[in-house]
Amino acid sequence: MNSFTIKDLENISGIKAHTLRIWEQRYDFLKPNRSYTNIRHYSGEELKKVLNIALLNKYGFKISHINKLKESEIAEKIISLTQQEAQQERIVNELVKYMVDLDVVGFEKTLTNYIASKGIEKTITHIIFHYMEKIGVLWLTNHINPAQEHLVTNIIRQKLIVGIDSNTTEADPNKTVLLFLPEAEYHELGLLFMFYLLKSRGINVIYLGCNVPLRDVGYVAKVKKPKYLYCHITRPANNFNFDKFMTSLSKNIPNITCVISGQLTQSYEKKLHKSVVFKRSLSEVMSFITNI
Repeated sequence: MNSFTIKDLENISGIKAHTLRIWEQRYDFLKPNRSYTNIRHYSGEELKKVLNIALLNKYGFKISHINKLKESEIAEKIISLTQQEAQQERIVNELVKYMVDLDVVGFEKTLTNYIASKGIEKTITHIIFHYMEKIGVLWLTNHINPAQEHLVTNIIRQKLIVGIDSNTTEADPNKTVLLFLPEAEYHELGLLFMFYLLKSRGINVIYLGCNVPLRDVGYVAKVKKPKYLYCHITRPANNFNFDKFMTSLSKNIPNITCVISGQLTQSYEKKLHKSVVFKRSLSEVMSFITNI
């Protein structure tokens, strides 16, 4: 059974924990269980309710009004939202709900339909990227069952690979980026996402994949001489030392800038090595790609 903390709900829904506590006191839709130490724990059903309510509230519905609606009426009002951004958020929320319910058919059908309607790039940038942002924190805190994670990530991985393979943009050999994940990091969705973005813009990509020793990265870099190294670090194993990795990177491959994105960059506040650059948002990543 899924169990989420109030911080999980805040990260996924965008509603501050303080506001969620107020909603809990004033309205009927949130009734968390509490541990013997009085810590709130929310079910998967409550997570889905909060996503629906947060979406309607963002687009003009008062909480007091939403609280009086039946679930079927809430669903109807969500579907009736006409703003493009609201529709995108609705689809992202649907993916989260399908993941919670282990509804593989619903998850894949939603992605397939959006790809057919909007194309693979808009699906990646408007839907997949924001979905991964929402659930990324849950991966880091282990509040997602591994079965849920494996099922949905494999579906997304398949869509990304199809998008990469179907792109026929001619690559510029003078603009080469080497993509890799360090040892102990196996979560390659972010890296595949980057592969697609680079390839679709005519940038030559060398893809080494996940769990790559730095000596191997150095060997390929020496032979191929890429303009940049790039890795997207999501959730490495517990023995992964981010500081040690960046120090080794700068020491062993000092003449090539390594661009790093992903969850671990969000809270890192120490001074970076000269050959390491962080990209903490999609807009920063897109700007980097444009300027290669």
